[in-house]
Amino acid sequence: MDADRLKKILYSLSQGEVSVEHALESLKHISEEDIGYAHIDHHRSLRKGFPEVIYGETKTAEQISGIMERMIPHERAILVTRIDSKKAGAVVSKFDTAVYHEDARMLVLSSADIPITGRGTILVISAGTSDIPVAKEAYLTARFMGNRVEALFDVGVSGIHRLFRYQDLIYSASVLIVVAGMEGALPSVVGGLVDKPVIGVPTSVGYGASLGGLTALFSMLNACSSNVAVVNIDNGFGAGYMASMINRL
Repeated sequence: MDADRLKKILYSLSQGEVSVEHALESLKHISEEDIGYAHIDHHRSLRKGFPEVIYGETKTAEQISGIMERMIPHERAILVTRIDSKKAGAVVSKFDTAVYHEDARMLVLSSADIPITGRGTILVISAGTSDIPVAKEAYLTARFMGNRVEALFDVGVSGIHRLFRYQDLIYSASVLIVVAGMEGALPSVVGGLVDKPVIGVPTSVGYGASLGGLTALFSMLNACSSNVAVVNIDNGFGAGYMASMINRL
């Protein structure tokens, strides 16, 4: 339950618009709710500013739908990550306002417009077109956490001149997320251009010696630009979440 919904309940109670029993029922599961296969953390929005996110890859469509059903009365936005099109289709058939973003493998259900609460703009940059799915996951996460987000795709080091066409966009960003596979060099390059935090996201894109993204991960961890931090391989969600936290400070 987010702060706005809690304030609305308390205000309605103070004005006599709802009964104590109604308010109590609304707040019964404000901490957590046990539905057998999941303990839903309804308190997370109050505690952290954003609700629990559903990791969809290893859950069934029925489990995802069940969790969403219990979250809808409490949250204005629900995100499901790593969900394939088949499971997403089953979920959307139950919640017709849900939207599936196939390129990011992410499902979003929003009951209201998401207000912009971030202070600046988050810029998501992908080194190659093959890195776009992970970049899109970061983009959508940051956007639905209440940020202005811009994106710049396919400007990797194999044609680094492409990056320099967008210097104004790069310099104006408050936080930058840089997604790259292969040798994972782009975050260090971007980090050397700006005085802002850069979050590197290694992807599993590449031939055999890329080792499923480990080569890019090690490269980013050894970045010579000291303003670069790194999340896990293919973890666009984690990058978008962290960028949003930074952008609120």
